[in-house]
Amino acid sequence: MGVTGTIFDIRRFSVHDGQGIRTTVFLKGCPLRCRWCQNPEGLEFESRPVWFKQSCIHCRVCTQAVEQDHTKPLSWNHDRLLINDSPLTDPASFRLPIYLCPTKALAWDSRNLGVGELITELEKDRVFFNHGGGVTLSGGEPLAQTEFTLELLTACRRVGFHTAIETSLFAPAEIVDDVLALSDTLFADFKIFDNERHREATGQPNTLIMENLSRILSGPHASKIVVRTPLIPGFTATEENIGAISAFISGLYGQVAYELLNYNPLAAGKYPLTGKKFCFDKNQKPFITKELLRFKDIAEKNGITNFKETL
Repeated sequence: MGVTGTIFDIRRFSVHDGQGIRTTVFLKGCPLRCRWCQNPEGLEFESRPVWFKQSCIHCRVCTQAVEQDHTKPLSWNHDRLLINDSPLTDPASFRLPIYLCPTKALAWDSRNLGVGELITELEKDRVFFNHGGGVTLSGGEPLAQTEFTLELLTACRRVGFHTAIETSLFAPAEIVDDVLALSDTLFADFKIFDNERHREATGQPNTLIMENLSRILSGPHASKIVVRTPLIPGFTATEENIGAISAFISGLYGQVAYELLNYNPLAAGKYPLTGKKFCFDKNQKPFITKELLRFKDIAEKNGITNFKETL
């Protein structure tokens, strides 16, 4: 089958991940740990079991299947199934209980697909791609699955699919350049300008990201790039941050495309499935139009003239 990719979702009829109607492929694994991550199920590189409480009928078939396993991969705490996927637990321990679950309440959070298999799946949507749409690779961080991403982009180009890629640019320069050369559009997240604040919020410094932005916005593919900043309350959504990012990228390329993404509270519902803690409570709201216009005005005052879907 050749190289495979670990994919946690394929989302059809997407209209926010590039031009036209698109199919977005989400690749698992990310080197960053943004505290507001919208796809926490895509952070880890390995496939992991996940339990859907609403589908569970509490038949206990899953725990009975592994009751002889000394690592105790599954156990019950009242009406909640506990998943022990520690480093000592063999992933193979979950195969039988997942297979036996009658309602699919216990399942893998992702699957492995070869490039050919995925192209076959994407061919089902060609009718949409022929009218201005295409394929978008997202994550996680698609540049972290380098070999698969490059082969997939090459295959998409061969069959005539328009391609876009969503990336943090936290990757070696040669990988960024290879992916950019094979993509029609590159959406580059630039979240926080201050290096220490970026490290605190994402777990990594922004030095590599800024180096990549400096190079590609000064290069021959600058017009392919859309820089994005997610407006996260208390983290990225400050006048100082938006102003600094805008001045930096417009200084590199005067016609740089820039997009401000409103905070999306829907991610909060995913965190209980992953065992991770979300940085906000359910009462945190997106920004209203007046607030979004204020951030747009700050960006314009700092050199941005080419906005993409800001509101």
